[in-house]
Amino acid sequence: MKKYDGLYIFAGSAKDDVLDAYILKMQEEITRLGGVIIRTETLGRRTFAYPIQKRDNGVYAKIRFELAPAQVKTLVDRGHLIAELIRVQFVEVNEKVEAVLAEQAAARKVREATRVAAAAEAAQAVEEVQA
Repeated sequence: MKKYDGLYIFAGSAKDDVLDAYILKMQEEITRLGGVIIRTETLGRRTFAYPIQKRDNGVYAKIRFELAPAQVKTLVDRGHLIAELIRVQFVEVNEKVEAVLAEQAAARKVREATRVAAAAEAAQAVEEVQA
């Protein structure tokens, strides 16, 4: 099984409870096809750069999951049965790139923490000199 990021764009007119039902339906389809849900996040409502299917905005949701590659086409076909689903896109997750990005994020946090600590020390030194 491979890891995938699925980006789902639902119609902007969908209410929050209806949107949650659609996301749950897609999660159930993934698990029904033998997949495993890793995480789900709603990215929010966004305006399109150009109209898609005569709509100006949509609600974006991202689901990370593991699924057999042969089942991806079936999942896409099942998604098109939902009338409120405007667009769906799947991207295979590259483990090497994910590891590098996580490492860079950790290094960025360390740099930020040292910068904040240095700024606090400098501010304290200035206060001591002024006192």
